[in-house]
Amino acid sequence: MLGRKKKKEKDTSKTSVLFIDEMNDLQSQIAEYFLIKFYGDMYEVRSAGPKQDCVDCELVSVMYQNGHDIRGAAVSKDFTTRIMIDYDYIIFLQRSTYDDIHDRLTFPGKHILKDFGSRADFRATDDLELANCYAKLIEDVGAWVKETFASPEDLDKLAI
Repeated sequence: MLGRKKKKEKDTSKTSVLFIDEMNDLQSQIAEYFLIKFYGDMYEVRSAGPKQDCVDCELVSVMYQNGHDIRGAAVSKDFTTRIMIDYDYIIFLQRSTYDDIHDRLTFPGKHILKDFGSRADFRATDDLELANCYAKLIEDVGAWVKETFASPEDLDKLAI
């Protein structure tokens, strides 16, 4: 079972959301950033992954170059860190991670799946093409977050 060591108190005035990707190093970091930026007053938001690694440095760089500074906030977290609460929604941003762990999570929350793929899906032959792949992912995740989370009441429609 994948769970937590210590439970943190939940802010019950906000809808709580946990974004998940395998290493908490790419898609989930982007989604967490944009949800806080667009709707931080409506959501208590965190991100994590079943594994922990360094946040993708190229992601941090491309975000910064495009006006989104996550340098101080982007920290890879796994499920054993103190960020775990009882979430209203657990949002998987990779199908493979959902398939691997959704039935083993020990903390509650309605599941939502929005597959943004992974870095392995990037098709780039040089640094500029790679930066463009990151920029497209950032744009796609940001647009999805802005549209999807405008109304917390509509999230139930996406639950699987």
